[in-house]
Amino acid sequence: MKPSILLFGVIGLCGCAAVAAQGAPQAVITAAGHYHPLPHAAYQPDPAATYKVVFAMTRESEKPGQVNPALERVARTVNLYASAGVPVDHLKFVAVAYGKATPLVLDNAHYKAKFGVDNPNLPVIEQLRKAGVDVAVCGQAMAESNFPDDWAAKSVTLSLSALTTITELQQQGYALMPL
Repeated sequence: MKPSILLFGVIGLCGCAAVAAQGAPQAVITAAGHYHPLPHAAYQPDPAATYKVVFAMTRESEKPGQVNPALERVARTVNLYASAGVPVDHLKFVAVAYGKATPLVLDNAHYKAKFGVDNPNLPVIEQLRKAGVDVAVCGQAMAESNFPDDWAAKSVTLSLSALTTITELQQQGYALMPL
């Protein structure tokens, strides 16, 4: 009798876990941006609102084989808003890389030539693009880093500068998120 009770208990727990997993929100960006769903937490985003954010990405990666921490935060932000029920088309996000973050936008061939590994940021950039996020790079930072413009991945927007991009977007009502 005990083995059958144990078996039914295990089956019951597995069923509960499956139901719980079905209710968990799916991440929009799966290549980065891990988050913890907290539907009971305060300050939940309004699913009916539109959010305009410009991310100033200035941090470098500790290891070239890891996703840039600033780009990771952009991915997490998308996932957090989506997990709160905000449609991705309500997210007007622009992520601008400059300073020490500039190399994160390099195409794979040039990133690998510089760092000896494939660019781990490219899958994240592609997923962000599919979610409507404009990933840009400061043209001045590219020039100062001696990176020709065409070394940037094709899915990255070349901007005049981070300075003008950020101030222009702030004039349009975007909130600044320094990373």
